[in-house]
Amino acid sequence: MALEMRVLQADEWDVWYDHLELAFGGVPESPQERELYKSLTEVGRSLGVWDGGTCVGSASAFSFRLSVPGGAVVPAAGVTMVGVAPTHRRRGILTSLMRRQLDDVRAGGEPLAVLTASEAAIYGRFGYGIASYALSLAIDSTRVRLSVPPGTDEVRLRLVDPEKALSDCEQVYAELVARRPGMPARQPGWERLALMDPEAVREGASPLKCVVAERADGEVAGYARYRVRADWEPQGPEGKVEVADLDALDPAATAALWRYLFEIDLTSTVRAGRRPVDDPVLHLVSDVRRSRPSLRDSLHLRLVDLPAALEARTYGAPLDVVIEVEDAFCPWNEGRWRMVCDAEGAARVTRTADPADLELSARELGSAYLGGITLTSLGAAGLARELRPGMLVRTSRAFAGDVAPWLSHGF
Repeated sequence: MALEMRVLQADEWDVWYDHLELAFGGVPESPQERELYKSLTEVGRSLGVWDGGTCVGSASAFSFRLSVPGGAVVPAAGVTMVGVAPTHRRRGILTSLMRRQLDDVRAGGEPLAVLTASEAAIYGRFGYGIASYALSLAIDSTRVRLSVPPGTDEVRLRLVDPEKALSDCEQVYAELVARRPGMPARQPGWERLALMDPEAVREGASPLKCVVAERADGEVAGYARYRVRADWEPQGPEGKVEVADLDALDPAATAALWRYLFEIDLTSTVRAGRRPVDDPVLHLVSDVRRSRPSLRDSLHLRLVDLPAALEARTYGAPLDVVIEVEDAFCPWNEGRWRMVCDAEGAARVTRTADPADLELSARELGSAYLGGITLTSLGAAGLARELRPGMLVRTSRAFAGDVAPWLSHGF
């Protein structure tokens, strides 16, 4: 029987999602998680591949708005729920899903597509480049001390029910979006993701807790959500603080929240994952080695409409460059593009027949897009090739950002 790809119908969601769970190992999610993702799924943007009555492939997208250098939020397809049944490997199903999806994203006018990859090697062949990394920390809070900035002692901390604090936390998050590229502006319903707290996910840790940081006038300037995992050794308590989120608007609130987490009784380790690679805590700790920092890929980004995407962000220096782009999977992006940036950082991108100054693939352009991966580093790897002397450095400086891009939550 021939395989059939079609847009998902609402009454097929449970069968479609059962397939996805199987593709990711067969461990069922909690009822709370499943219900949340059912409510967030955009059925009209979801694809299924069917072998008779059996779903054997899936892909979906969320309608995101992603922050980019300069503070704008840009429409972006948040690619998600991609899976192929183990019985149907090597039949071109994934390639067909990616082909259909990117065609749909282009037709819908979204200049960007983004995803997080279960396996980092999968999506490069479809033009996705790694655009941000995530920092993980496991800090020995018995031996590492914090140096806090002036004003930290004036910050008031309150332990609040996570549900009751949600509105204040969302206001803080919304203010931060324009400050750092790579953050999704929260769409309705997505605020619930941070509060998901099924017992199975805790794996023995405490229920989710929330502490808010307030300025003298009572305004909330930051928050941390965390769990505590109790542990005891013969020599005494060895509990762990597991940080789910920490967002703050100023250095004093940032330091006050980290200090609070360091000083929770009966604990000796503070663990935090999915942090920005330039997290200020790296400069507050007395011993970065005993903080055990590690990196992994986070947001993968693809330029779907190259000129619209490049014109949507701002740049750090004036520039006039011709870039030759290779993009076999989205051939409408291929060819030579003249990119002219003015003194205010605005860009104009047009097709040209002029000789190229640089050449690179759409994947590398996606990596550099948010300003965290430099074109000079890609050039050192032979992935961005300079055709006119000096243009790689000049273009790299224009693309570089002031802060590291950061994907604040998964999807």
